[in-house]
Amino acid sequence: MKHIVKSIIMLLALLVVSCNEGIDPITAVDAGVDETAPQVTISAPVAGSVIQVPAETTDVPISFQVTDDIEVGSISVQMNGSTIATYNGGFVDYRRVLVNNLVFEGLVDGEHELTVTATDLDGKSTSATVNFSKEPPYLPKYEGEILYMPFNGDWIDLISFQTPTVVGDPSFASEEESLNGSGAYAGAEGAYLTLPTDGLTNPEFSAIFWVKINAIPDRAGILTMSPPMTDGTTNDRNKGFAFFRENAGGEQRFKLTAGYGEGAEWFDGGEMADVDPSTGEWVNLAFTISGSEAVVYINGQVVSQNAFPGIDWTDCNVLSIMSGAPNFTEWNHLSDQSLMDELRIFNRAITQEEIQTIMADDSGEFVSSYPPTFDGEFFYMPFDGDYMEMFRETEATEVGNPGFAGESVEGTDAYAGAVDSYLTFPTQGLTSDNFSATMWYKMNVTENNAGILITGPEDTENAGYPEVQNLRTSGFRFFRENVGGMQRFKLNVGDGTADAWVDGGENADVDPLVATDWIHLAITISGSNAVVYIDGEPVGQNTISGIDWSDCDFFSIGSGAPTFTEWGHLSDESQIDELRFYNKSLTQEEVQEVMNN
Repeated sequence: MKHIVKSIIMLLALLVVSCNEGIDPITAVDAGVDETAPQVTISAPVAGSVIQVPAETTDVPISFQVTDDIEVGSISVQMNGSTIATYNGGFVDYRRVLVNNLVFEGLVDGEHELTVTATDLDGKSTSATVNFSKEPPYLPKYEGEILYMPFNGDWIDLISFQTPTVVGDPSFASEEESLNGSGAYAGAEGAYLTLPTDGLTNPEFSAIFWVKINAIPDRAGILTMSPPMTDGTTNDRNKGFAFFRENAGGEQRFKLTAGYGEGAEWFDGGEMADVDPSTGEWVNLAFTISGSEAVVYINGQVVSQNAFPGIDWTDCNVLSIMSGAPNFTEWNHLSDQSLMDELRIFNRAITQEEIQTIMADDSGEFVSSYPPTFDGEFFYMPFDGDYMEMFRETEATEVGNPGFAGESVEGTDAYAGAVDSYLTFPTQGLTSDNFSATMWYKMNVTENNAGILITGPEDTENAGYPEVQNLRTSGFRFFRENVGGMQRFKLNVGDGTADAWVDGGENADVDPLVATDWIHLAITISGSNAVVYIDGEPVGQNTISGIDWSDCDFFSIGSGAPTFTEWGHLSDESQIDELRFYNKSLTQEEVQEVMNN
């Protein structure tokens, strides 16, 4: 009988234990005593996050948790001060309420505030608030930019609006930890992102991004587009690319391998490509792949460069971000637990100057809040009572006594030239392989010859230096001069060793007695062609070998001085309005779009 009783007791004990499995431990409280107010934690949207989608409005998922020491009584959810949901008792778990299925519909552009207020049965309440924003769709800032991931609280690519597959548990660094914006990618063991390669497998490829290195583990994949491994164990380096890091005497060395189908090339800069991870600083990394070479950059400087016959993308259907997995793991280049921010991919090989411009923009040396009106626009002077450049909020330097016209094509005023007067503006951040400028122009031919827009090197070897200069091997010169009573508009472009002329002859002539009102002028420069437009029509064009910006420190606006004076192209007493620069070679249709805007 004793054994039977003992067995029954053991069975009851076992049942008690089994019935409590899976239930969160409950902290003992005095019955009926409510000591603390509820606690509210909002997990989505993330505080400070920026939502950018292609639609004018969007739906926002909302997730939060409320806990109380006795019992949650009610919950109220407000968006921008208006109640969007209420919950009144009847909670399955009356001390812990988790809501992850609430959606706010129709969020518009602007700043927004989400507030969750919880009240317990004793009347004590707590509110939690997060502020976030919705911005208009992102427009590519740079020519050929096809992917941009700022990691500001989400993983989305703001150009394709694709959301990558998330592997493992990566997270977001805080705004304080990020390089730019409200967040950054924060790696974790076994974590990375993947995207399909549709639209990314182009003959040329560039990537630029920032990392704050966590050297544990001591090697990792960063950005890879490789085919599946041979036999599941061997890296197939003959196609695609892998950009990764590994320990080199305590420092981290960054390397690139790229495949051309029949083989692969290494781009290993040795000690030049080493970075000390102990500094805890953000490092800019970039690499470019073309049909003739590949280059690796660290903080805007070349650390590895060599010939390359062109990339083979066969079977490269996955882009891995912050890991070599799944297709480049033979040498243990797995997940990178570093931070990453401001990832951009291009469908062309960007230049060193462009890399440095992007670095300056991303790092805050130049972060413009002015939205471009036209694709590729990155400089705008409206001359509305000042000489302010709108993207940089920086005024041009005055030489002499330029003035204002008291009239304009757009806005409230325009630039008015004067004798021995012009403006200068630094070229930093404005030099690109492709360049265009547009403006409105009201001619004053008091001076037969005049410079309109000039940038060039000092001509220190000229016998008349500094008053007389005319070195044309770099930069460009856009000017006008008298030809039989007409004013002919010409462009000269230097490629580093020689100069090329764009002179349309009579096509580029304007009769100053007839053209007494505003005319529209434009110049476009690419790696192979330069064109001059008057009133939206090409009046001169020529094949060129690109533009070289060596020693071109500033633009002269309204004069050839000081670097283009030998032939008398000095100050222009004409009027200029709506001066814009672009980091691309505009098409005729784009020139006309600007003119007709």
